[in-house]
Amino acid sequence: MHLRRLAVEDFRSWERAELDLEPGVTVLVGSNGVGKTNLAEAIGYVATLGSHRVANDAPLIRRGAERAIVRAQVVHQGRELFVELEITAGRANRARVNRAPVPRPREILGILRSVLFAPEDLALVRGDPGERRRFLDDLLVARYPRYAGVRSDYDRVLRQRSALLKTARNRQADLSTLEVWDGHLARHGAALLAGRLELVDGIAPHAEKAFSEVAPTSDPLSLQYKCSIPGELDRAALEPMLLDELAQVRRQEIERGVCLVGPHRDDLVLGLGEGPAKGYASHGESWAIALSLRLASYRLLKADDVEPVLILDDVFAELDAQRRRALCAVAAEAEQVIVTAAVAEDVPAQLTGARFAVGGGTVVRTTTGDDPSDVQENG
Repeated sequence: MHLRRLAVEDFRSWERAELDLEPGVTVLVGSNGVGKTNLAEAIGYVATLGSHRVANDAPLIRRGAERAIVRAQVVHQGRELFVELEITAGRANRARVNRAPVPRPREILGILRSVLFAPEDLALVRGDPGERRRFLDDLLVARYPRYAGVRSDYDRVLRQRSALLKTARNRQADLSTLEVWDGHLARHGAALLAGRLELVDGIAPHAEKAFSEVAPTSDPLSLQYKCSIPGELDRAALEPMLLDELAQVRRQEIERGVCLVGPHRDDLVLGLGEGPAKGYASHGESWAIALSLRLASYRLLKADDVEPVLILDDVFAELDAQRRRALCAVAAEAEQVIVTAAVAEDVPAQLTGARFAVGGGTVVRTTTGDDPSDVQENG
């Protein structure tokens, strides 16, 4: 799998930009604020229908524009597919594949897979549980796109049930419908929970191995799924267990007006030695954990025989020599790598390939790695 061409219109700071890509390494070099991360973000959006920087789509539309468009030409298992996404604030987004409309944008998930490592990933270690839940769910959807529907259904039921609980707190609700919503929440929640548990089983060995490679002198890393259902989980009976726990906390939920049980209350606990990583890991160890989670994601997806595009967004300047070497070792094996950097010197010398200068509203190809005379302007 690789991306052959990317084109954006009114996406973030870009009025228009086009980028021809090849397998191997592509490096985008430009000062902070010129839009190189926006291009990396656009690639990630095609793969995930989400941004690694913001929670909603409105900031993706260039100021003053009505919509943003992202087009990608993808080579997927020998087939060439053309994907077009139209992002409109306040309205449903639209998608096309080979110029034919698809019923829902999530139909494109799986055409392009990517793993993106960025400075924002420190939040996986230092941030709240929502950051880690999103990490799990995004990776789950990347492996099995059908979980996009499961995730959407669960979020919809959660909103409806939460709204009912808020009115119940004010004694304005007919609580006879709450049991119906309990059933919906348990059914969709059990499906999402089962997927997450399987995912953690799969990614934990990869993450622990990657951490031992990038931080060999630190205590070992561990991953454990913390569920809002107390006690030991019976994976064959997740739905009845959720229903039972919902019944147990019914009074507290009505008093507080919030849903207290379900995957939206869970966490991925990152351990460092015998204690938690959050609050105890040093700055360097936090970076190493974040990097390990992304390397593990890449290796897990690669094991599925559809290798993802690896996107490294302005991270080499933050890594020490040990972590750079580990990341370069993975990048050297990847079919396609997109790297962004503020200065060319931040990019390790072994990552040779096409280089582009980004700035002034243009993307200029400066070299193919060995031939500095090869210049191509896009914008």
